[in-house]
Amino acid sequence: MLNEDRKGRAPKVKDRWYGRHKYRHTRDFSPRVLKVEPPFTFDQLYISPMTVRRCYGDNGKARYEPVERNLQPTGFVIMDDYLNMLASGRLDLSSFCARYGIRLNDLDSLIFIFTGMRGIDFRYAFQLRMADELLRFTDMPVAEVARRCGYGSRVNFYFALQRDLRTSPTARRMQLREEGDVGRYKLE
Repeated sequence: MLNEDRKGRAPKVKDRWYGRHKYRHTRDFSPRVLKVEPPFTFDQLYISPMTVRRCYGDNGKARYEPVERNLQPTGFVIMDDYLNMLASGRLDLSSFCARYGIRLNDLDSLIFIFTGMRGIDFRYAFQLRMADELLRFTDMPVAEVARRCGYGSRVNFYFALQRDLRTSPTARRMQLREEGDVGRYKLE
């Protein structure tokens, strides 16, 4: 009787929480289109976490050389600091916005103007690209990859990959990895 009562109240509770809007488990992809060409593409703004890469000398010995990384791709202080925050895996957006005296909507608008992407889509794409690099080029445990990419926990990372790619972190690692990838790049 108690379970039947709960099932009967669920639609009412959802209506009270979400109004007449239908609750969606997936991200909303409502299109917002920038009417001019954005000044930057996602690839131009992405900052890789990898700091050194493996190279081979004339004698065939492997050595590691620093990777050239542009830590100020836009030349705009707030946007560059935001990109560096994402690259470090810290996603504390409220303290970031408070530091500059802006709102999250202002930051999302800035991202939209720079890239033509919604702020949340940009963050998800950044996290996913970083996760792909760490899964492919390192033997880092999945929990550590999740932490470094800003997902927080292994469980959050699993559900994010299920939502976006319909796969698990371990399966994604196997999809991406090619022979000789492990150790090709490193974090230092």
